[in-house]
Amino acid sequence: MDTGRGNSGRQGGGRAPWPARRLFPLLATVIMAAAGMAGTIWGPRLYGKTAWALPDDLWGTLIAAQRLAHLDLAGLYTWPTQLVSLPGAAIILVPAIAVIGPAGLQLTVPHAHGPYPSVWLFAGPYQVAISAVVLFAADAIAERLGATRPKRFWLSAASATALWSVTVRWGHPEDAVAIGLLLYAILALADAKPGRSAWLTGAAVAIQPLVLLAFPLLAAVVEPRRLPGFLARAAAPGALLLAIAAAANWPATIHAVTSQPNYPAINHPTPWIYLAPRIADGQVAAGPGRILAIVAALGCALVVARRWRVARPAGRWDGQALTEFLWWTAVALAIRSAFEPVMVAYYLWPPLAVALAAAARDWSRLLPAGCAAVGLTFFSQVKWHDPWAWWTPMVAGLALTLFFARPRARRPRRSRGPGRSRPASQVLPEPGEQLAADGAP
Repeated sequence: MDTGRGNSGRQGGGRAPWPARRLFPLLATVIMAAAGMAGTIWGPRLYGKTAWALPDDLWGTLIAAQRLAHLDLAGLYTWPTQLVSLPGAAIILVPAIAVIGPAGLQLTVPHAHGPYPSVWLFAGPYQVAISAVVLFAADAIAERLGATRPKRFWLSAASATALWSVTVRWGHPEDAVAIGLLLYAILALADAKPGRSAWLTGAAVAIQPLVLLAFPLLAAVVEPRRLPGFLARAAAPGALLLAIAAAANWPATIHAVTSQPNYPAINHPTPWIYLAPRIADGQVAAGPGRILAIVAALGCALVVARRWRVARPAGRWDGQALTEFLWWTAVALAIRSAFEPVMVAYYLWPPLAVALAAAARDWSRLLPAGCAAVGLTFFSQVKWHDPWAWWTPMVAGLALTLFFARPRARRPRRSRGPGRSRPASQVLPEPGEQLAADGAP
């Protein structure tokens, strides 16, 4: 294994092929797909069951994608899709429908897909493959930060293990794709490419609106003269898709997107359940709590904006600026769990994924953060329904992971004596960073 300082290029100045540079997320994707299929098909036999252990939530989104492929826009938010995200969540599954239909595989309603649905043999690996975009994005960030190959290996392993809860266990590839696009958007902004960052952010929001929690932070660090164009590009994809769906079926679309219904009898109620508005059939509205989370995320954006005013990076960000921004993004995404009236285990995953990427440069942060994220992923699967018993340790575990991943202030090097001294205020570039000469672009 190459233990060099994050150099993915060959000796002599050439650049390694993409499969070599992204070897670890590639391996993690293949292993996760194989282990996930084996676990869902043969795993239940270990505890006396024969039916496959399938992620129930995936089937409704697949049906929404099927209706979208057939241009049945009015049925996008009607039973049995149970879609509460923006239409992008169904769009990313349309390629799977393009294969499922011609192959003669039957896609039925979620509660009647049978114990051995053959469609899972294709839908399972497909959703893992598209969800892996977040693994590649995290590895690209680690490479940008100058992380060594062993650190990138551990990052991919821990990230893929945590991703299991989102894909194989619960069937929500839209969360993984949205967070992956958000990481690429942050990386583009760090490389002084705000236009690309805006479009990536807009695509992420159109797939899963939870990315809106990070949107104020992105807006806070964009140069003021570029901010109107950034906001317009980032808002366009989601607004366009939502307008099309609302024009086809206004009542169903607006109800699903604004009320965000959830099921306390099935999932994990939190202490906020006592204040959540009640909807028919035992559901509660999660929308008001998520508005509170967005307001709290605005507070994080104000903190970041103040720090950026003091030391705004000129052009390309250095590793410290990128690390700090990633960590604050993880904090903003974690706020959701603090205000949700009803939670599911995979709600904890987005801040874990971003926090691991933020910790990629240092073993002292990456190793404990990875262990905490993996432990929290499996502990969150317990079936406790008391409003305090499940939520309290989950939020505490999330806070612990963020604590481990927190960035540390960069210390200037001390003078080394006569003839070898450096100014105390000079900061050396981190591994993987480049030190530009004065006046260089």
